[in-house]
Amino acid sequence: MHTKKKYSILEMVLWTRFETLLFLVIIVIYISGYFFLDLQWLKIPWTPLALIGTAVAFVIGFQNNSSYGRIWEARKIWVGIVNTSRTFGMFLQDMITSEYCQTTVDEEQIKQEIKILTYRHIAWMTALRYAMRTTKPWETILKQRTDREWGLLPPEMENKLENDLQPYISKNELDSISQKANKQTALLYLQSHHLRKLKEKGLIWEFSFLELEGVLQELFTLQGQSERIKNFPYPRHFATLNHYFMWVFILILPLALVPQFGEIGNEIATSNPVIGKFFVWATIPFYIIVAWIFHTMERIGRTGENPFEGSANDVPISTIARGIEIDLRQNLGEPIDSIPMQYPEKHHTQF
Repeated sequence: MHTKKKYSILEMVLWTRFETLLFLVIIVIYISGYFFLDLQWLKIPWTPLALIGTAVAFVIGFQNNSSYGRIWEARKIWVGIVNTSRTFGMFLQDMITSEYCQTTVDEEQIKQEIKILTYRHIAWMTALRYAMRTTKPWETILKQRTDREWGLLPPEMENKLENDLQPYISKNELDSISQKANKQTALLYLQSHHLRKLKEKGLIWEFSFLELEGVLQELFTLQGQSERIKNFPYPRHFATLNHYFMWVFILILPLALVPQFGEIGNEIATSNPVIGKFFVWATIPFYIIVAWIFHTMERIGRTGENPFEGSANDVPISTIARGIEIDLRQNLGEPIDSIPMQYPEKHHTQF
């Protein structure tokens, strides 16, 4: 546990190393002007800087709370998909029977109908997670260098939807939904049509049909909630202004911090001239720490704005969907070696 914690801190440092180097350049430029060019007049009092810092901390805190709220809501939606999917799988196995059929129906045929409906549900989850991974204009986290260099990409960005759908639905159904803009909705329509045909054949009792349709209705609700988070971004004026306010604070911070250390150095010079003369350079670590904290908190807020984008901090919908698939297929009685394995973690990250 201790080793993993240290490794996470190291990852955080590597994740922000380019910004940290930029902070180092900024503070060295300010100190060099103060020390070599005698620009001691270039300073501002602490009061306005404290007011700006307080405002920046407030808006960053607001952004982080809002981003966390979006992540938590997305997580609850997909937990709902987990529970509803398990319920749907159970209902299919117990509600599709030959009890009310007018003619004899082979048991293998019933099992095949259950399998088709179960596999089509897996196809629905597959289409939904691909739709959630579609890149939107306001999603920019994965374009950043430190996110790309580790190869932290979700499975949906390494495969194609058509290839992942092929094992679960027939070619005719695949051709049909390929022409639809919202493929996950088209799949739920196919589920409803299939259930109606089974009811007409007597394989599903009318009350059971209504129960199964109610489950499909719940899946539509969860799908709509997930699409709402995906298609309605965190308000851009909040996100953009937060970013600019943070950089304004970081750029003017040396105007108050460097002169303060210079004054402390002048006091030290009365007893130790050498240390007092160069004490202003001690500003570097303190400035980098303060700037790093503000920038990292703002960046964490940005990474949580879009919980389905596919970054390391998003809801692991691929892992959740694969877990549901494993549960459903195991309960169909399929052998372990025929069921796909869970997606592996990358750098302690699930997708």
